[in-house]
Amino acid sequence: MKKNKIKLIILILLFLTLTTGCTKTLTDKNNKQVKNTVTQQNLVENILCKPTDKETIKQYEKNKVDIKKLPDCQKFKINDGKYEGLWTTFLVKPLAFFILQVGNITKNYALAVIIITILIRLICYPFTRKTAMQSELMKKAQPEMQRIQKKYEGRQDEKAMMMQSQEMMAIYKKYNISPISGCLFSFIQLPLLLAFYESIQRVPAIFEGTFLGLQLGTTPTVGIGTSTFYIYIILMILIALTTFFSFKMNMSGQTLDPAMKNMPIYMSIMIIVTALFMPSALCIYWFISNLCTILQNITVKRHTSK
Repeated sequence: MKKNKIKLIILILLFLTLTTGCTKTLTDKNNKQVKNTVTQQNLVENILCKPTDKETIKQYEKNKVDIKKLPDCQKFKINDGKYEGLWTTFLVKPLAFFILQVGNITKNYALAVIIITILIRLICYPFTRKTAMQSELMKKAQPEMQRIQKKYEGRQDEKAMMMQSQEMMAIYKKYNISPISGCLFSFIQLPLLLAFYESIQRVPAIFEGTFLGLQLGTTPTVGIGTSTFYIYIILMILIALTTFFSFKMNMSGQTLDPAMKNMPIYMSIMIIVTALFMPSALCIYWFISNLCTILQNITVKRHTSK
């Protein structure tokens, strides 16, 4: 029954992920992508509320996008605008609404992103804790699993492979290891990342904002060429470090394959390259999410070592 519930959750998340693609790039009459000439940020056509930046307004009016009918971002409601499908209705708009509401209180939308990220991680704690617990349980089981691997080393016959599989499964049962439940948050993480991306791209109040010298809608590749380049470099270093340690802590003890030991490095490089082209607000989300993962893993490790 438990496995069926997990499969159902995964199928729902995959379905929602496959229905993304709601962000429409704003293009001019020559079909070229329109940018804010000041921040060099790529603009999107289907924004959810009115921009306030003069240059952004100018670009939308120049490219004949009717922004007058849109609500003010501070007054945006979840049910504003036309129906755009399950993805936008149940993830993008609610997330944008809560970021705006928190931003109205804190007077800064980067702080709102940080607070919402922490709240989401607290809500998802039962799932993320299982991932961390699986890593610690795998560490405990690793000596026995290594003995089984050594016992059947070099034997490729069907009987030996079946016996090895059965003994491995017995160890999984002994230590209550469930790889599927341990990976569940990975399936939740992707839709959340995409939902944050769309919320940032489609809400002018967020992408027009600034934080500690960061332009929230600008990517680090563009930001590095500005006068506050060092802030973007620091942000990328923080993402690199926290991504590496979060992957390393999650994967510790998860595999007996020596070739997989370098996976945290490969995954970190991939994330860093991707982050270069993310809006800075999304980079902040990723950094805070990584911090939550690291702190949680440290807490779980201390608890299981008692």
